Amino acid sequence: MKLGKNLKNALMEDFINDKRYGDLTPGKAVKIYRELNGFSQNELADLTGLKQATISSLENDRITLGIERAKVLAHALKVHPGLLAFADWQDSESVA
Repeated sequence: MKLGKNLKNALMEDFINDKRYGDLTPGKAVKIYRELNGFSQNELADLTGLKQATISSLENDRITLGIERAKVLAHALKVHPGLLAFADWQDSESVA
């Protein structure tokens, strides 16, 4: 599907160049997706095999997420691991 130039520019303005409202850390991303899925920390721990204390430490940025943990958590949370591991990544073209 080919987008017209005006539509493409409108989409760029509405979605890509929006300002950031805060820094999203991997831990905050885990918490957001956990809550969106309706899981408690204990339920997520049961699904992933991680300890509840580990999930708490991740969410509070006391320990780093790492790629392997991101994969395990992403599977349980039904998201791509990159959304957790690189939660604060922003394309240089989208910086306002």
